[in-house]
Amino acid sequence: MDRAGTIPMIGKLNHVAIAVPDLDAAVQTYRDVLGAAVSKPLPLPEHGVVTVFVTLPNAKIELLHPLGADSPIAGYLARNPSGGIHHVCYEVEDIRAARDRLAAEGARVLGGGEPSTGAHGKPVLFLHPKDFHGALIELEEV
Repeated sequence: MDRAGTIPMIGKLNHVAIAVPDLDAAVQTYRDVLGAAVSKPLPLPEHGVVTVFVTLPNAKIELLHPLGADSPIAGYLARNPSGGIHHVCYEVEDIRAARDRLAAEGARVLGGGEPSTGAHGKPVLFLHPKDFHGALIELEEV
């Protein structure tokens, strides 16, 4: 339990996602300049993105690049041509229980409220940034 006596819902930070206009340049920066281990690009057509994960000792960085003109990341990059932090992902034990608890508190779950399969092959949900002080939140079931 936390200090307020409630059971915490979110667990560890899973990753911070950064939208990038040039995926190859971003990979080179993280791999060659910062010396990080990076994954191979993974196209996720159902989400309209290509992802690359940068592995850190305590979390990951997810580099996001649009996969097609209809990608939500294309829209983000149109507004932020240099790229930037797109979302923060927290782990939860039970994504449906988390969704129900959040909805009861008035939080908006994006995409109809049903989990989809994320880049790690696990169920994910996104929460409306206006309900979380301007930050787009992803929840991933672990």
